Amino acid sequence: MDRLPKIALPAVFAIILLIILISKSAVNISAGEAGVLWKRFGGGVVTDEPPLGEGFHLVAPWNKVYVYEVRRQEIFEKMKVLSSNGLDIQLDASAWYKPNYEELGKLHQQIGENYLDRIILPTIRSAARSVVGRYTPEQLYSSKRDAIQREIYEETQKIVGQQFITLDEVLVRDVTLPPTIKEAIERKLRQEQESLEYEFRLEKADKEAQRQRIEAQGKADANRILSASLTDKILQDKGIEATLMLSQSPNAKVVVVGSGDDGLPIILGNN
Repeated sequence: MDRLPKIALPAVFAIILLIILISKSAVNISAGEAGVLWKRFGGGVVTDEPPLGEGFHLVAPWNKVYVYEVRRQEIFEKMKVLSSNGLDIQLDASAWYKPNYEELGKLHQQIGENYLDRIILPTIRSAARSVVGRYTPEQLYSSKRDAIQREIYEETQKIVGQQFITLDEVLVRDVTLPPTIKEAIERKLRQEQESLEYEFRLEKADKEAQRQRIEAQGKADANRILSASLTDKILQDKGIEATLMLSQSPNAKVVVVGSGDDGLPIILGNN
C-alpha cells in the first residue's frame, strides 16, 4: 500500500503529458478547408505533397499546420479612380477568388496567409485605375460597363493567375459619378431619346404618304386602263346585256330598243 502513491504519481504525470502531446498534435480541418504542414526539423513548409484534407490529423507536436479556406470567397471593394478626362469616379466592385488547392504550400511559403491584402486587392485597384482611365464618364455611365468589367478581370488575372490563386470573376456593381456630371449625361440621353422618337414619327409619316401616293397612282392607272378598254362596241354589248336582265324581272316596264344614244335601249319606266 505504501508503494501505491509512488507508482500512481508517475502514471498520472505520464497520462497528463500524453494528453498534452495529443492536444498539441491533433489537428481538425473543417469542411472547405485545407492544411499546410510546416516541419520544424524537416525543411519547413511542405510543398511537394498535397495539403492536409478535411478531417482529423495527428502531427508531431513540434510541427505546425496552417489552415486555409479553399472554397470560393468574395471580397468587396470601393475605389476612387479617375476617368479619361480626370474626373473622380467611385467604383464599387467585388471579386470571386480561392487559393489553388494543389499549390497551397507554395502560396503559404511565398506569399502567406494574407494573400488577399498582398496580391488580390492591390492588383484589382491597379487594374481598375488603368481600365477606367481609358473611358469618359458618359461611357462609364451607359454603354461600357460590361467592357470595363471584362478588362479589369483580364488585367487582374494576368498577375493573380501566376500567384497560386484562382480568380473566378470581377464584378463591377456600381459606378458613381459626380452629381453635376450625372445630371448632364441624363439630360443628354433624354434629348437623344426624344430626337430618335421624333425621327421615328417623321419616318412613319413619310412611309404613310408614300403608301397613299402608291395607292392613288394604282387607282389612276386602273381607271386609265379601263377607260382605254371601253370601246363603243363593248358599251353597246354591255347595255344590251343589262337590258335583257332587266326585262326578265317581274316588274312591268317599257323598253324602247335602239332609241338611246349610240343605239342603246332606253327603259321608259314601270307601270
